[in-house]
Amino acid sequence: MSFNTFLRHLREGCKNIFRNGWMSIASITSIVVSLFVLGVFVLLVVNVNQLADEVDSQVEIKVYLNLEVNEQMRGKMETEIGLMPEVSKITFISKEQGLKEFSESLGADGKALLEGFDKDHNPLPDTLSVEVVEATTVAHVADKISALNESHPEKPIMKVKYGEGAVEKLFKITRAVRNIGFIFVVGLGIMSMFLISNTIRVTILARRREIGIMKLVGATNYFIRWPFFIEGALIGGIGSLTTVGLLLFGYDQLFKAFSGDITLGIVLLPLSDIWMFLSALLLAIGILIGIWGSTVSIRKFLKV
Repeated sequence: MSFNTFLRHLREGCKNIFRNGWMSIASITSIVVSLFVLGVFVLLVVNVNQLADEVDSQVEIKVYLNLEVNEQMRGKMETEIGLMPEVSKITFISKEQGLKEFSESLGADGKALLEGFDKDHNPLPDTLSVEVVEATTVAHVADKISALNESHPEKPIMKVKYGEGAVEKLFKITRAVRNIGFIFVVGLGIMSMFLISNTIRVTILARRREIGIMKLVGATNYFIRWPFFIEGALIGGIGSLTTVGLLLFGYDQLFKAFSGDITLGIVLLPLSDIWMFLSALLLAIGILIGIWGSTVSIRKFLKV
């Protein structure tokens, strides 16, 4: 196809949008509504995934060592735990540091309550804080750490804790939210495609006489299809850009509202982290749906 022919198709595609004003507006509105709902769910899923990742990253195992464990034995335990492939990081918390943190957690009365405990009378054990590579393996890693006692006659480990029960429930909830969000996004995407396709099909149905005349005077299917192809891409692009503008503005206002009130405990991803992904996704979906709707809808009218 020559450049002049392409310009001709582009002009025709643009003219068709204005020539069929109300139908074009209906198609664009359909795209805006469908993609807006889809975009809201995409933003919801992205933020839920971010929240789930943060929760996963905070899951850790506390290994409480027996009070009789010396520095050499502690170092040996750190080495053995560190060699486990599931472990990403080990942090040693001394009994003195543990007592200080416990005192601070009690607030203003902490020092008074723990006044009789000093270095020589500290009931808290040394602790190893263990972080895992994959949060879902935390129960398995905790069992492996507990099993180390069996290979040491002095039994250096007093207790291993990781929030048993609560952690498993948390993983089930975050997994369910992710799966439900993904299903909603896919379902809305498919629904949007059929809704927009039907709208564009109505537009082309109103112009079936024009298509028939073009066929009768010798126009090829390829020649007839291109203006509609471009028209669908333009309608999809205009609808997508409108949707992106509305979503980004609304999300920015929502982010400002929640970021100013930390008491709600809701932390949204900043707009700078998601605007490019959201814009590219919705623009691509809108244009592809517009092209697909035009191509599918016009096919039956080319059989004259």
